Amino acid sequence: MKKILISVILSTAIITGGFFWSQKRANVKKETPQWSTVQAKKGSIRDTVSCTGQVVSNLDVEIKCKASGEIVKLPFDISDKVKKGELIVELDPVDEQRRVKQAKISLASSRARLMQRKVNLQISEKDLTIERKSSEATLKSAEACAKDARAKAERMKKLFEKKIVSQEVKDTGETTAIQEEVDLENARIQMEQSAINEMELEIKRQDVRLAEAQMETDKINLSLAEQRLKDTRVFSPIDGVVSERDIQSGQIISSGINNVGGGTLVMVLSDLSRLFILASVDESDIGKVELRQKVIITADAFPGKRFFGKIDRIATKGINVSNVVTFEVKIEVRGRIRSLLKPEMTANVEIIVAEKEEVLMVPSEAVLYEKNGHFVRVKEDDGSIEERPVQAGISNGVVIEIIKGLSLDDTITYRKGEARSRWRTEQSRRSLSSDRGMRMMMGEGVPR
Repeated sequence: MKKILISVILSTAIITGGFFWSQKRANVKKETPQWSTVQAKKGSIRDTVSCTGQVVSNLDVEIKCKASGEIVKLPFDISDKVKKGELIVELDPVDEQRRVKQAKISLASSRARLMQRKVNLQISEKDLTIERKSSEATLKSAEACAKDARAKAERMKKLFEKKIVSQEVKDTGETTAIQEEVDLENARIQMEQSAINEMELEIKRQDVRLAEAQMETDKINLSLAEQRLKDTRVFSPIDGVVSERDIQSGQIISSGINNVGGGTLVMVLSDLSRLFILASVDESDIGKVELRQKVIITADAFPGKRFFGKIDRIATKGINVSNVVTFEVKIEVRGRIRSLLKPEMTANVEIIVAEKEEVLMVPSEAVLYEKNGHFVRVKEDDGSIEERPVQAGISNGVVIEIIKGLSLDDTITYRKGEARSRWRTEQSRRSLSSDRGMRMMMGEGVPR
């Protein structure tokens, strides 16, 4: 049962296809081309590539604030012209002014602290110098006294042994020597204390360096605070026109630097000193397009007006959308009336890929093509028709240039629509071949 159902469906599809194919053949037969006669003549011919594009400005600059806060001034609106350096937005500066004042106070405090530590260091250095000199003098005096006392004690000892002096004199000399040696040791200890004071002095030097570093940090903080205060006023970076403005006075905006989302967009300035068209050219035509080629531009907003331009850039890489590949071509619009065009307008573009004057040409329908090349039918004086091979040049779809094979005022005869009829016949032949192939694939007509 299932096989029978499949066979019925396939048979129905084949019959339906055969019906439409026969109707198509009948239509082809009904279109009987009519003969026409024309003379080869000279004239101008232009080959173009047609496409559409979008008007864009020379440059669009998004304006965002580095600072955050409430807008207090917003002097420009959409379509207003702005000069470079003009104030375009100002935020409430009160908070940033307070931060600047706070940074100045911190800097003054760190500067005073540094001066205090420098003075203390100078005092300590002078005290240490005096102390070191005093200790050195005391040490030298103690060394001399100890040496002298020891020498006297030794002499008293020898005199006592000879019974020249008494025991009391001998003991007094020994006591004096010991006392002077103690004073010498105290002088040495004082010298060591000076070395310790030198180490403490180095700590004070480090305190001065820390104070200097703190003062530099406070200077940087003050500079940052002053910069944030300046950032509350935004000036135009270019000469342009306000093309977008998404905020109002009194609105609170976020910073474009500190905000994760990129901050609030204040406005967009557009440089309209130059205008461009971004056109999409099909991959089948991009081979004809070259830099500096002339372009004719029209816009639905200005019927009857023609704008002119030249190709400024051709994209290296194409864009594939739904298996249709196009290449972006940037066209600069030129001429005095270019200011009529506005960004985002849709423009119709004709790229002049070839243009010739005073060339021999005939209607495009009169030129036929076979495997051996192009040919035309030339009507001779005796009424006979000669199929003459020709070398074709550029074409605009209506007429075609004849480079070689014809002379001026040669009479050309052709049947209108013959080229279309040939094309349709070829399509029908291909359709028939495809239909037979489909039936072969379905198993019909295959010898068993």
